[in-house]
Amino acid sequence: MSKNYHIDTIPNQNDPAGSNGGFLVSAFLLLALLLFPAQPALSASSYIVTETVEVFEYDLLEPEAQAEPAGAAYGNYGPFRVVAADTVEMTGTVDSYTPALFRQMMKHFPGIKRIEMLDCDGSVDEEANLRLARMIRNAGISTHVPAGGSVRSGAVELFLAGVRRTAHRNAEFVVHSWMDEDGREANDYPANDPVHSEYLDYYAEMGVPRGTAQEFYALTNSVPFSEQLRLSRNDMARFQMVH
Repeated sequence: MSKNYHIDTIPNQNDPAGSNGGFLVSAFLLLALLLFPAQPALSASSYIVTETVEVFEYDLLEPEAQAEPAGAAYGNYGPFRVVAADTVEMTGTVDSYTPALFRQMMKHFPGIKRIEMLDCDGSVDEEANLRLARMIRNAGISTHVPAGGSVRSGAVELFLAGVRRTAHRNAEFVVHSWMDEDGREANDYPANDPVHSEYLDYYAEMGVPRGTAQEFYALTNSVPFSEQLRLSRNDMARFQMVH
């Protein structure tokens, strides 16, 4: 006679010990199922992935402040170098960009009232040079050529822009004829050509008497563009160009 256990195993009826043996087997099977529940079988396509994660640590450092080079606290603007809140030094050549740089400089340092002209060799754009000169005059800035300073060619017109024009007795001024983009010099144009009025009107605008301006203009144009005529501070004073 069999005994009912809640298992699906039926003992062998022909074995005298079947009932006891079947009972023990069934008991062990039941215990095994309780302790080790059935796991779903892995299909042929199943696999196990092991992923290794590495952790990196970084230190975030703020950039160090860059030290200002000596003497550059105020900055450079083309040929201009600001050395004090009211003073700039000028060295080099005026080109097409110089008026815009001057305007930017005056925006940053509106208190500038003096230009020290150290070594100024003229311009490669005369229109820009005269525009810059008028900007200097409109800003109420004075011009000065210190000892050993040299003002040459178109820079002489720039010097005249100062509301007050001063120069050391050892200052140097160099003049010669202008030349246009076609290689023609002042004396290649007729005396009544409007091109001359551009300069004569500028001298008058800067306060140089008309007669003196004409005399000075004739002197500069007597020297070919490829040559130089050196003038002293006293020479410039004779033409009423130094205060």
